[in-house]
Amino acid sequence: MFTDDAGKGGISAGGPGNSAESNRRTGGDLVQLITPGGERVSHPEFDPWVQDVSDEQLGALYEDMVAIRRIDAEATALQRQGELALWPPLLGQEASQIGSARALRDDDFVFPSYRDNGVAYCRGVNPEDIVKAWRGNALAGWDPYTVNVATQQIIIGAQTLHATGYAMGIQNDGADSVAVAYFGDGATSEGDVNEALVFAASFQSPVVFFCQNNHWAISEPVRLQSHIQIADRAAGFGIPSMRVDGNDVLAVMAATRIAIDRARRGGGPTFIEAVTYRMGPHTTADDPTRYRDANELEDWAAKDPIARLKSLLERKGLLTEALETAFAGSRAGEFRAGGDSYRILVQLADAERRAPEEVLDLTLSTPSGDSVALRNLVSAETGRGPQLIERRNQQRLVNVKAGVTGRDLGSIAEDVQAKLNRIPRPTGYELVVAGSIEEQA
Repeated sequence: MFTDDAGKGGISAGGPGNSAESNRRTGGDLVQLITPGGERVSHPEFDPWVQDVSDEQLGALYEDMVAIRRIDAEATALQRQGELALWPPLLGQEASQIGSARALRDDDFVFPSYRDNGVAYCRGVNPEDIVKAWRGNALAGWDPYTVNVATQQIIIGAQTLHATGYAMGIQNDGADSVAVAYFGDGATSEGDVNEALVFAASFQSPVVFFCQNNHWAISEPVRLQSHIQIADRAAGFGIPSMRVDGNDVLAVMAATRIAIDRARRGGGPTFIEAVTYRMGPHTTADDPTRYRDANELEDWAAKDPIARLKSLLERKGLLTEALETAFAGSRAGEFRAGGDSYRILVQLADAERRAPEEVLDLTLSTPSGDSVALRNLVSAETGRGPQLIERRNQQRLVNVKAGVTGRDLGSIAEDVQAKLNRIPRPTGYELVVAGSIEEQA
């Protein structure tokens, strides 16, 4: 239950449409719509905001979370194999990112932190573009104006200022879109965040401050940074706030919809604290076992956001085998496993939007430290017509790493070919091992 400054009132039980009039609230109790066991619980103030979420949409949210967890795991593996310079895992925070991002309109503009890859995914950023900057060969992974997502901010909290400035521009334009800033609990100790809150409150700008309280600012626990609920800090700036279970995708969506609606109606900024947990390291350069109790990790594992939604779907009789594996045919298929010895990153999901010579661009990699390069691996063969004849022999140089310990190179080539044969491809194309095998130094 959220209360206003006088300890009265709250979000109107009348449902969506009243948020602009319900302001100056403090964080209050943790709002939850799905328990860790997967039971749907009623909340008279928040239920109206998600009453339109159908069973099919619940399944889509589940698919989103499973897909982004898969992408996150594959990116972590790629970093461990030396393919990426660094990676910030989001394991455990899927519901916070998916639930909030799916509440936005296309013309809303997102200002993410470095960990908000699930948000980027929901906004339409290609999985392969998400990892570009982390490979170290690109300044950014995407054009912000094609997906309305700013490039990820490494400087802690700086994106809150950018979001507030953008929101002030929205006001000047007379538009009803909204800016959303994503940041973590550690960022609330930064001056930039506090300055952004001051400006947003002063100008009543249409901006949502979405704080993912994952309990750790690298190795510093949130209890050292804040002796009160983080959401309650917003009251000092005159900004209404909400505190939700960040592992509950439905509660997160409801809270975000409330905040977005308030901003669109001229109600000014809102601060959301999504209480979640960083199950992995701060980045792949971090070792959380040096500062985190294993019992704490176990406690939060029982609150896993994907497991609880899966349990709800099972309770409703909605979780079929097809749904559970549906992500394999979605954008997560670009980060798919190719067998016991190989992990395959395949860029074929959007083949119809790519030029014929691009659809066969792929990278295979394995956890093995021993590796060889299969050069000129893929050749495009097609009988589609004269217009493609000049491309039929075009070969893409791809970097393929395969474990070779105890195996001859010929058997590896046969293995790779067998796995290529199982990769979905556009009609008329054949993936073949077409080059020589050269050992890498």
